[in-house]
Order: sequence, then structure tokens, then C-alpha cells
Amino acid sequence: MKNLFSLKGKVAIVTGGNGGIGLGLARGFGGVGGEIVIAARNKDKTTKAAEELKNDFGIRVLEVELDVRQESQINAMASKVLDTFGRIDVLVNNAGISIAKLPQDLAAGDYDEVLATNLRAAFLCCKAVYPAMKNAGGGKIINIGSMTSIFGGAKLLPYGTSKGGIVAMTRALAVAWAPDNIQVNAILPGWIDTDLTRRGRVELEGLNERVLARTPVGRWGEPKELQGTAIYLASAASNFVTGVALPVDGGYSINL
Repeated sequence: MKNLFSLKGKVAIVTGGNGGIGLGLARGFGGVGGEIVIAARNKDKTTKAAEELKNDFGIRVLEVELDVRQESQINAMASKVLDTFGRIDVLVNNAGISIAKLPQDLAAGDYDEVLATNLRAAFLCCKAVYPAMKNAGGGKIINIGSMTSIFGGAKLLPYGTSKGGIVAMTRALAVAWAPDNIQVNAILPGWIDTDLTRRGRVELEGLNERVLARTPVGRWGEPKELQGTAIYLASAASNFVTGVALPVDGGYSINL
């Protein structure tokens, strides 16, 4: 059973892995023996996260400065990972942004930026790692979605659109790449306490109260509480699971 959930000898890329949910997932993978690639824009923040992982888990960590909106940088990242580790076993598409405005106040550029960062980039990252996974006989892709792929948010139109697209993309890739033994799944985090959601609590009046009122466990989640789900989806334990969008939300999505 211990080996079933182990990532020893595996290499996992986490985009946006230098903070929040991404770093929480990277820590989870490191705790079960995985070697980590942190791919993110903020170099100083990435270096700090990498040192934390090395010190806490004694694993190899590769830092890659990456703007996920740039296809050339994504392809260069995949090449660098292969040059360094010789393999890519897991991809977590976690990098994301949100712009909180009412639909009538959104500029086309706002919409385009969110979709490019959250959805287009996730596809391009999947495409970039596919040859390595296929050649190795399989792999795991975990796309980070959101509760907004299920529910509407007045000031979250582009974000919710991108996350709904993540679910649809996950299912399409799961079907397309199942013959290559590549499992593609999504995690739909509920309301997790991160820098992004803290800004949301400032920008969206009453958000904190509404979240606490609807979430059966009565609190916001922590990034580390997504680790178990991600380890399961990244490991051999989930070899017959693909195309799933799994809420991890303290019961928010089932509470009427």
C-alpha cells in the first residue's frame, strides 16, 4: 500500500508551484519521494520555495522561470526538465489568475489575459509533456479547476469560464490519451486560504461570510488539505481513474 502512493523516482512539474495551492501540492509530492520542478514567474519566490522543499524532504528540485502565456517558454521548460531528469511523470497545471469585475466592466484584454493564463497555457503545458509521457509508457496530468466551474460568480466571469474549460479539456484529453496510459484528471478546490482568495475577500464584499455560511465544515481550507487528493491522482493508486473532476471543498458543492 505504501508503494501504491509513492512517487519515489518520479518527476513532477507544478506550474505556479512557488506559493499557495501549488507549493502545497509540491510539498505533498516531496513528502512521498517525488522530485519537483517549480515553474513560475517570480524567480525569488521560486528559489525560496525550492530551498524549502530541498531542506524539508531532501529531494532534487529544479527551478524554471516560466511565463505560461508564452508557448516558447513552455516548450523550453519541458526540454529543460528532460535534460535534467530524463523523464516527466506528472504535470500539475496550477498557475492561474483572476480579474474580479462585473461583466459589463470587463475589457477584452481582461478576458483574454485570464483565459490565456488559466486555460490556453494548461493545454500548451499538456501538449509539451505529452511526447515524454507517451515515450515512457504513461504519465499523470492534474489540472487545477475551481468551484467556479460549477457555480456562477457575478465578478468572476473570465475565471469561471476558464475553469469550466479546464473540466471540458480534462475530459477530452483523458479520452484522447488513455491509449497512451496517460491519466488526466482535475481537482476542483473549494475555498482555500491563499493569497489569491485573500485578495478576493477584499474585492468581493461579503465573500468570507457567504463561504463560511455555506461550507459544512465551517471554515476555509488550507493548501495542504489538497495534498492527499493530488498524491492519489499522481500515483499508481489512480491508474484506472481518468477524466474525473473531483471537488475538494469541505462539502460546499453539496450543501443546498
